[in-house]
Amino acid sequence: MSWLHMLVPSASQLAQMPAQLLIGLINGSFYAMLSLGLAVIFGLLNIVNFSHGAQYMMGAFVAYTLLNVLGVGYWPSLLLVPILVGIVGMLIERIFLRWIYRLDPLYGLLLTFGLTLIIEGLFRQGFNSSGVPYGMPPEFRGGINLGFIFLPYYRAWVIVASIIVCLGVWFLIERTRLGAYLRAATENPALVQAFGINVPRLITLTYGFGVALAAFAGVMAAPMQNVSPLMGSNIIIVVFAVVVIGGMGSILGSIVSGFLLGLVEGLTKVFYPEAASTAIFAIMAIVLLLKPAGLFGKAR
Repeated sequence: MSWLHMLVPSASQLAQMPAQLLIGLINGSFYAMLSLGLAVIFGLLNIVNFSHGAQYMMGAFVAYTLLNVLGVGYWPSLLLVPILVGIVGMLIERIFLRWIYRLDPLYGLLLTFGLTLIIEGLFRQGFNSSGVPYGMPPEFRGGINLGFIFLPYYRAWVIVASIIVCLGVWFLIERTRLGAYLRAATENPALVQAFGINVPRLITLTYGFGVALAAFAGVMAAPMQNVSPLMGSNIIIVVFAVVVIGGMGSILGSIVSGFLLGLVEGLTKVFYPEAASTAIFAIMAIVLLLKPAGLFGKAR
């Protein structure tokens, strides 16, 4: 494809643009939700949680198991699954991660990478690599014709739910007393402990909350794709790129960059489809060259 064709879009490309932007917004919703959990864990605990993708996958499989074994439907799963997987996350933090907080973040990356391999291996043994289907909730069957694309109701719900969750978490961390305690506990734990706050418990709950966000995204993804042990591995590298671009630990940066990069990915599929899978990483490289802390990050 010549540079002229890229700079001067054809009529067919212009016709595809609204549909691809909408698809990009849907993908960006998942990027934002997943990068949000990563940002919470890194920003408040300084841990690069490579097992985030496995915990996202775990959320989808727990929803599948609840539906097919206990008959628990989609709506209760949106509440129950984040709690259950979040508890697993808190156990991981208490058993493994508490010993490495004062070490280089590389140790956390290596430990959580090992946990990812273990979790994925266990689910491959239990469900095999091909995965299993999760039925579409009856309330979201069908869709609406927007003229340029047929938008399934469920995908519209994904966008709305993602925006609500992202704004809610941002408000919790940045605008409430609990968020202030969390931020203070990472900067001066001894001072916060002096005020009678149990800092270790606060840290455990924070990690569990970040894991719960990944599990919530897994439940949201289950009706849209085959629930597979590899579904986390397929998206986590892109999500890490989103977090780096937004700024490691920046809640607002993760939200904004998640949605924007989903849109950029959609536009790239219109103008230069061959680069769609690498566009986000090219942007990451440029951002790191110009602003190493990320668009919204602060130098540490």
